Amino acid sequence: QVQLVESGGGLVQPGGAPRLFCAGSASGSIFGMAAMGWYRQAPGKQRELVTRIISGGSTNYADSVKGRFTISRDNGKNTVYLQMNSLKPEDTAVYYCNFVWANGSSRWGQGTQVTVSS
Repeated sequence: QVQLVESGGGLVQPGGAPRLFCAGSASGSIFGMAAMGWYRQAPGKQRELVTRIISGGSTNYADSVKGRFTISRDNGKNTVYLQMNSLKPEDTAVYYCNFVWANGSSRWGQGTQVTVSS
């Protein structure tokens, strides 16, 4: 069973530019992937979609992160990335990656905390 391992979170100053990583544990785990995405959940709020990339390469972003965040993937490394730029305190949340395969199965990463504070 594929597991998703996230890394790259932590304490970041406003305006910072960290990069999050999410790797599938099994070789070829991106094979048959329908979509890969990043979600976040701030304290007291519901989990929300941040960005997603579908199998054809199209992407979509939440309005709150457009122009600041970029999702990308490396199929050979079974990895999806989230480059976050110009971070704001309101970006503070636990960030989760999510893989969805064409057969409808889905996996979530364990989450990585991103705290934006001076």
